[in-house]
Amino acid sequence: MIFNLLQVVDTTLVQAAPVQQEMKLSLIDLASKGGWLMIILLILSVIAIYIFGNKWWMIHKAGQIDRNFMKDIHDLIHDGKIKSATELCQRYDSPVARLVEKGIERIGRPLQDIQTAVENMGNVEVARLEKGLPMLATIAGGAPMIGFLGTVTGMIEAFFRMSTAGNNIDITLLSGGIYEAMVTTVGGLFVGIIAYFGYNYLTSQISNLVFKMESTTIEFIDMLHEPAGK
Repeated sequence: MIFNLLQVVDTTLVQAAPVQQEMKLSLIDLASKGGWLMIILLILSVIAIYIFGNKWWMIHKAGQIDRNFMKDIHDLIHDGKIKSATELCQRYDSPVARLVEKGIERIGRPLQDIQTAVENMGNVEVARLEKGLPMLATIAGGAPMIGFLGTVTGMIEAFFRMSTAGNNIDITLLSGGIYEAMVTTVGGLFVGIIAYFGYNYLTSQISNLVFKMESTTIEFIDMLHEPAGK
């Protein structure tokens, strides 16, 4: 009798194994359960990744400048080599270099005019660096809302199926509809988290670069106040 019982248990485990295997879902299969809203979330994720990559590369390039840049500018200006100083600025694709170049172009005018020109150029550079960030912030806030929208519509559809099933109500009608609806929530949160952290990282990097631009502006204006022979 014990032998027969072991055979029954073994047979049950063997039959249950394929069922457990069938319940495993890949990431692609899971995403496909979310419906057309998952396509929108996929597009938003691509846009977010593109903006982050593009801005990160721009900020990375903007920060690449020689440590002795301002010292070289100082020496060239006080030696009267204005053209050489301008050419040195043009070697770098950096907001700092463009600010200094704008100031060098105004040498000979009142210091207030030079400072105003440099500050205006700084505002242009900051706006250039921040371009695209509002879109990233919108994705960070909008993607989870789209995910919740998919969840609500999925739940409505699940309960609608149950209401039209009559006496043939099956628990799979509700459970299947719920997990399909929750997929959009996961997708929306995933995209939103990526965009949120990316936005905050880029914002902090831009703030560091703006601080560097401001300190360079002050250093450049102070340089113009120095006596020519110094």
